[in-house]
Amino acid sequence: MAVKEITGAEFEEEVIKSDVPVIVDFKAEWCGPCKVLKSTVEEIAGERADVKVVSVDIDEEEDLVDEYEVFSIPCLVAFKGGSEVGRSIGLASKSEIYGALGL
Repeated sequence: MAVKEITGAEFEEEVIKSDVPVIVDFKAEWCGPCKVLKSTVEEIAGERADVKVVSVDIDEEEDLVDEYEVFSIPCLVAFKGGSEVGRSIGLASKSEIYGALGL
């Protein structure tokens, strides 16, 4: 599966109400480390059919940034059953991301 960019209007349907675990990639176009992590996030999306991967542009979705207390990017947040179950901040390997997110 490809990484789907979503807006705040889609967040509840795509993340909170999802039947499968969701990884949300909070990122920004100007963020160098976000660009480096992008390939790893895309690999995860391609490898894991049991997990949905979406991205949120922090400059466009400030309400979500505030609600989920995203203070540093890149920030990956895992949701299961509508609740946060894990978080990975900064550059990390795929195995470190899986460990931090509980996947």
